[in-house]
Amino acid sequence: MSSRAIGYFLARNGTFVGCILLTAFFYYWNSNFLSLLNLRNIGEALSALGVVSIPLALLMIGGAVDLSVGSVASLSGVLAATCMINTGSVALGIVAGFAVGLASGLINGLLVSYCRFNSIVVTLGALSVWGGLALNLTGGRTVIGLPESFTDLGLIKPVGIPLDVFVLLATMLYGVIALEILPYGRRLRAAGGSARAAFLMGVPVQRVQFLMFIQVGLAAAVAGIMLASKLAAATPITGQGMEINALTVVLLGGVAFTGGVGRVSRVFAGLLFVGVLRNGLVFLNASQFLQQILIGFTLIVAIIFDETIRKLGRGQWEEPLRASPPTDNLKLIKRFEKGGSGSSGAGV
Repeated sequence: MSSRAIGYFLARNGTFVGCILLTAFFYYWNSNFLSLLNLRNIGEALSALGVVSIPLALLMIGGAVDLSVGSVASLSGVLAATCMINTGSVALGIVAGFAVGLASGLINGLLVSYCRFNSIVVTLGALSVWGGLALNLTGGRTVIGLPESFTDLGLIKPVGIPLDVFVLLATMLYGVIALEILPYGRRLRAAGGSARAAFLMGVPVQRVQFLMFIQVGLAAAVAGIMLASKLAAATPITGQGMEINALTVVLLGGVAFTGGVGRVSRVFAGLLFVGVLRNGLVFLNASQFLQQILIGFTLIVAIIFDETIRKLGRGQWEEPLRASPPTDNLKLIKRFEKGGSGSSGAGV
């Protein structure tokens, strides 16, 4: 096997390989690392992050990014908790939490997909806004005294597996179906590969991205509510750092930052890598500061992976889409650049 072929294999499967090596290393130092109890702990700890990472991966494949997910999770959790305490209704509190995620997705989607603002700039601003609202709502204090019927949800373990893990598996299943089976996945890849070319093929680019922003916002709300239930409390900083961790997972999973390329299975490998790394560092009694340093280093490695994959041609399928369109389509291009939609024959 040539060095280029080896490099190509590692670029495509490096996260899987790294996860196996990390697991072997931590198992060598502590044989309890692969115990059923610890594996369950890893899955439970990864649930909220995974629920956000899968939809975020789909959004990035579609050519945009949402960096406000951590603040949305925090605000959703504290608003849901506050509403439950004030009204005594768990259902009303959950609806309030989902309303935050929906509002976030609608606002980000409108500004990025239809107003054509940069997704990084818009969602960084939203990160500050939603985080500030969470702090203002609680005065910086932790919300406690949640109804038992709500906190019990975080303790449910069907067949010995935490309910959070089942939510994560359901999210993964949705991601696989949406990206690999439904026509929506092909439109996401086309929009992320080249929005202009996708428009000329009849893909409603703006609508596709807009719907993904809504899904990411709702996923962040689910994560915030899950964390509030599991911790039996909600803090305005619950989701702090979640956006960086989710971005690390997505990039480690081989999703191109430029869009158009990625698979859910590899994103799951990125999620496992981060989970194994964090859990293993706890086994080694590493300080929280060292954990933060290593997570940051992992993000840098993930970005290098992203660039390596792109150079090795993993995303070569979208290159034809970036070719200059024929002059017959100049009117359509102008219409697209003014904010028009694709042909009516390509609904989502």
